[in-house]
Amino acid sequence: MSGGLVALLDDVAALAKLAAASIDDIGAAAGKAGVKAIGVVVDDTAVTPRYVTGFTPDRELPIIWRIAKGSLKNKIVFILPAALLLSQFLPWALNPLLMVGGAYLCFEGAEKLYEAVSGHHDTEGEEVIKLTSAAHEEKMVSGAIRTDFILSAEIMAISLAEVAGEPFLSRTLILVVVALMITALVYGVVGLIVKTDDVGVRLAASGSRAAQAVGRGLVKGMPVVMSALSVIGTAAMLWVGGHIITDGLDKFGLSWPAHTLHDLAVAAGQAIPIAEGVVEWLVETLGSALVGVLLGGIIVAVMHLRPARAAAH
Repeated sequence: MSGGLVALLDDVAALAKLAAASIDDIGAAAGKAGVKAIGVVVDDTAVTPRYVTGFTPDRELPIIWRIAKGSLKNKIVFILPAALLLSQFLPWALNPLLMVGGAYLCFEGAEKLYEAVSGHHDTEGEEVIKLTSAAHEEKMVSGAIRTDFILSAEIMAISLAEVAGEPFLSRTLILVVVALMITALVYGVVGLIVKTDDVGVRLAASGSRAAQAVGRGLVKGMPVVMSALSVIGTAAMLWVGGHIITDGLDKFGLSWPAHTLHDLAVAAGQAIPIAEGVVEWLVETLGSALVGVLLGGIIVAVMHLRPARAAAH
């Protein structure tokens, strides 16, 4: 009897070790997949704070929480099942869809560059309308969740491409972990960014001179941080979008763009052996961003030429 109990406990221990190893594997794979989508994550983080601009401080965190819940619903309820079905039954469609998303990122990044250079900003739908606070909040939250859907789809597609060879159950668990992890990361950081101003104001009004100095520094520094986030988000879109395009072309047999960037990166790294890895990454990233600018610029030109031609006729 005791021998059977010992054997049972041994089996339970072995199963527990196997489960722990599986959890570790899923966590590691989720981390790796999430890192691949970091460019889109940065853009998501940079975009979201503008949706809480103008609200009273007591509504900022509740609004961010509503957007975060909408983002998680986008990822798990809508995007994840579709992505898993595609990967299971139409795996060949993932690369073209990912490239379409990459082209969209290139377009978005190039559009932001165009607006920065030309001073032109799309004002459609930005008329000042007298809304109740609740109606305005609902409008901002809905807009943020719609924008998040596109970015979340890119994040999940990039992550899925990294774990496409995993068994179905593992793939599902990994993507659920990615969805939870990235949503918590993005909206946690957004919450910190949005509330930093309030912390700065409180410190500036405190009795300590040191705290006042820190508070004034936070208040003055946040516009700089927001501007930097915008620039980083634009760069990330171009870099990630360009990389998705070159990688997708490589999978379709058009290998010279990806191979050229890789060869240039290796050559540059060998020229500066003291920082070989950093130099290789930097050259390949800049090359991918250049691809993003070129492709995005073409799409932006086409999109802006169409209304001009329609007006001419």
